Amino acid sequence: LSSLPTAFVNDPTLIIPVSHFVQKYFHACNEAKVQNSPWSISPRMVSYHALMAMKLGIKASGQLRRQKKENVDDDDEEEEGAFEFGVAHKSLRGIHPTEENGNTFDYYKFGCNFFKPALDAKRSVILGQEHIQLISQQVQKGDNIIFFANHQTEPDPQVISILLENIGYGDLAEDIMYVAGHKVTTDPIAIPFSMGQNLLCIHSKKHKSSEEDEAKQRQKQKQNLLAMGTMSRMLKKGGALLWVAPSGGRDRRDLSSSSGEIPIAPFDPKTIDMFRLMGEKSKVKTHYYPMAMRTYEILSPPDHVVSNVGETRDVQFGAVGIAFAEELDNALPRHLFAQEAEDSCRREYEHLVHTLEQQKQNGEEERGNAGALHP
Repeated sequence: LSSLPTAFVNDPTLIIPVSHFVQKYFHACNEAKVQNSPWSISPRMVSYHALMAMKLGIKASGQLRRQKKENVDDDDEEEEGAFEFGVAHKSLRGIHPTEENGNTFDYYKFGCNFFKPALDAKRSVILGQEHIQLISQQVQKGDNIIFFANHQTEPDPQVISILLENIGYGDLAEDIMYVAGHKVTTDPIAIPFSMGQNLLCIHSKKHKSSEEDEAKQRQKQKQNLLAMGTMSRMLKKGGALLWVAPSGGRDRRDLSSSSGEIPIAPFDPKTIDMFRLMGEKSKVKTHYYPMAMRTYEILSPPDHVVSNVGETRDVQFGAVGIAFAEELDNALPRHLFAQEAEDSCRREYEHLVHTLEQQKQNGEEERGNAGALHP
């Protein structure tokens, strides 16, 4: 399977990263089987997931080279067009094909099933479940929810869905809209998983290039303004669930530390201010919750920011955790509100790391405490 890209990938620079991704995915699923993971894992299933990820990603990115027909010159060979994400992208579920340009494939389910084997269900945890119940009740009343979270891996949305589904909040997970950068909508490996999520596409300042011309920068600014307009309408309608990483990117290893720690990237107070202001302007009651995520192990990002597509992706079998913190006090002044959003996330993150380490040390016979999964 990992050699297949050489046969149908248009851009030769994508062959190595796609093949590497497939190989690491097989290694992760094999480790899950060796560790007696409770997820259903078989060679046939893993092969199907790997093949579909390659096919869907390469096709949607416009890099699928069609097979040559007899008596057709190379210049006449047709290529598939790339899938275009709108400013606000609605998850493609294949339930209503007429509303999805004829699509009959459930990208959301595929993404969750793809990454599920990489999650160590025996040691993965969900903390703050009492807050999840309250959040569900608030959304049902028509209130808005905004999560301020740290961000560690590209499949963070799939991890959230898998964990919430296992404690009975699958419907809540399906409705979350993620504020996403351009990487997950342009990279062939990431595209099919992004197609299965609700996304608000915004260009991050972290990936701004000094080499971009003014026209390109104006285009990005225009898209960001359109995204803000879309978000404003969602909040005014009520019942919105928004997830945003105020850091503007993924957490990365501290290369100055010999222990290889993964600290939370600093939050941008201006981002928190903006989302809070939009919630207030909506005139619909809006609740703000910090959310901590420890997902680094299953698909760690490069140690440095890579703006172009085709980054190396090392899928690994490992434990993950998410923690929902107590609702932020909306009466706090701006600077204290933003600081508490970050501080609360950091506290929950430290709790997550400690809990996951305990799960590892306690041994398999005691795993299942502290909110562990039971698929």
